[in-house]
Amino acid sequence: MSSRDAILGRVRAALNRKVSPAGTAAIDAHLAAHPVGLQPPRDWEPELRFRTRAEALASTVEKVGSLAAVPGAVARYLVVNNLPTGGVCWPSLRKLDWIGAGLGMEDRPARGDDLVGVTGCFCAIAETGTLMLLSGADTPAAASLLPETHIAIVETVRIVPFMEDAWALLRTERGRPPRAVNFVSGPSRTADIEQTVTMGAHGPYRVHIILVG
Repeated sequence: MSSRDAILGRVRAALNRKVSPAGTAAIDAHLAAHPVGLQPPRDWEPELRFRTRAEALASTVEKVGSLAAVPGAVARYLVVNNLPTGGVCWPSLRKLDWIGAGLGMEDRPARGDDLVGVTGCFCAIAETGTLMLLSGADTPAAASLLPETHIAIVETVRIVPFMEDAWALLRTERGRPPRAVNFVSGPSRTADIEQTVTMGAHGPYRVHIILVG
């Protein structure tokens, strides 16, 4: 018996509840089927909806035609906003021509003194303007969490309509989740102190999204 089974057994005993094998099998079958609940009407185009929602959450968005154009777009954004032209990027992005764009991007996990982090994403969710990022050796989570500025590359073919579609894509392509799945919906913010919104409280002050497609 696992620790989880032992804990749940004690909870059932305290509640004086019994779970029959048939009941357990029905629950397992329901979870394995991944049923989708009621969804709002989809009367919008995913890319446009994603961009609109992302901008409403204080992200900025630019579109380029190919991955090769990404370093130039990153350079323009950093220069226009008077931000450092060096930082970290995911190892999976190391082949992009950062040097040719005048950028000093290092493909390593972020440290506390890194100010710019460039990442991709597993997919993007149109309904909410959210990025879905999976942790891994080539996609370290710190690059999107520690720097003050997070620049995310989103291929338009990876924009899905709803959250349920994102999880379905994960199950199809990966089978099971990685150690961490992070959702990014604009810059970090909190209103815990005197109900005053403070940006960058638990993560980046800025999120800039580069759509590719």
